[in-house]
Parts: sequence; C-alpha cells; structure tokens
Amino acid sequence: MRAFVYGEPKELDSGFEEFVEPSNSVVVSIDMHQGHLADTPDCPCPAPRAREIVGPIDGFHAVARRLGVPVIHVRSVLRKGGVDDINGLKSAWRLVFPLFVGDIPNSDEHAIEGTRWTEFATEVVEGDLIVQTKKRLTAFYPSDLDFLLRNMGARTIVINGGMTDCCVLNTAFDGSNLGYRVVALRDLVRGTNEEMEEAALKMLSLHLGLVMESEDLVSEWQRLSAGAAEADRHQAA
Repeated sequence: MRAFVYGEPKELDSGFEEFVEPSNSVVVSIDMHQGHLADTPDCPCPAPRAREIVGPIDGFHAVARRLGVPVIHVRSVLRKGGVDDINGLKSAWRLVFPLFVGDIPNSDEHAIEGTRWTEFATEVVEGDLIVQTKKRLTAFYPSDLDFLLRNMGARTIVINGGMTDCCVLNTAFDGSNLGYRVVALRDLVRGTNEEMEEAALKMLSLHLGLVMESEDLVSEWQRLSAGAAEADRHQAA
C-alpha cells in the first residue's frame, strides 16, 4: 500500500489496514460549492484551483458509492443577516486572508443561506448525505458531522475538497483528535497555492493520517471488498 510521507511516496508495512477498510470508511467532501468555485467576478471567496478537481471528485464519489462507501458533502451555510459571522463574532479569515490575496469585494455574501453561493458544484445523488451546519474552518464545528459519523459506525474519514491549507487541514486535525483514522487524497484537494498545499499535506502526513492518491485508495478498497465477498461465499458454502 502506497502513501505519501512528507511529500515522498512510501510503501507501507502492515499496521495501516484500518485506514483503508471500506466497510468502516466514509468520504467527506468539503466546501465544493459555488461560494468558492463560481468562475465569476462576484464569487465571494474564490478558490479557483479547486475548479479543476470537480470532475475527478465526481468520478471518485461514483466509485465509492459502487463499493458501498457513503459520501457526505459538507458545505458552509451562514444565517441571513450575518449573526453567525460578519455581524457577530467575525471569522478571522475575513481579516487576515485579504492581507495575502487582496480585497475580496463580495466576501460578505460568502455562504449566506438562500444564496446561490451554497449550491454544490460537485454532483449530489440520492443516498448521499449533506452536512450544512459548518460555519468555521473545520467540518466538525459547529456542525453535526461527528454525531452523524458515530451513528454510521465510521472509523475512517476520507477527505477531499478545499482548501488544503485551511478547511481540509483543520478537519484532519479535528478528525484525528476525535479518534477517527484520516485519509487525505492529495490529487483531490486544492489549497491556496501549491506551496501551501504541499506544506499542509506534509503536516498531515506526519501527525494526522495518511496522504494517498485516490487511485491507490480505490485499489485497496477493491482488493479488500473482493476478499470480503470471497470469504462470504466460502462461509455460505
């Protein structure tokens, strides 16, 4: 089994089976909605690098569903009027991120409920689950994601989406601290830029979980699913 440790591919010995066991895994796709991905001047919190992974994420989700791995789509949704953020305790990113990227003209509209900015850019199909109470950088706060995962019996969360150095990294920290095994898919996450993306994945690989390519994870899922099916056949016989 291959993972990336501090940016370098490494074949892993035994001991990491729980990270790739499909029966205990859930895919968590973070903030793939129009508030980040719309290719228009009024996009309130643009993450243009993530547009290129919309199609690949859809393809990965299709494979996950076929193998019986649930897909959870997480999106940020803030109440109208701004009490959750701009007119309450304003998120720090609204103050510090523009120091690097410059002014974001429509940022007050980001994630406001009822606007087009909360519409998913990735495909959501019947049977998928949605968590839409994310209001800060981690998918776990103040959402019901942990509650949902525990009711599903999940042990491993497989993360894709954006942004690698922000919401993905924060979610990985919280997921690991809450006792979940964390897998981040390096080909299906995008960050502020390549430098920050690489740094975030390096930190994740050293402290929080496995960094893998989606095709490598799918190969493990398929191998383990086939093995389980064969064991069931022998037991039935």
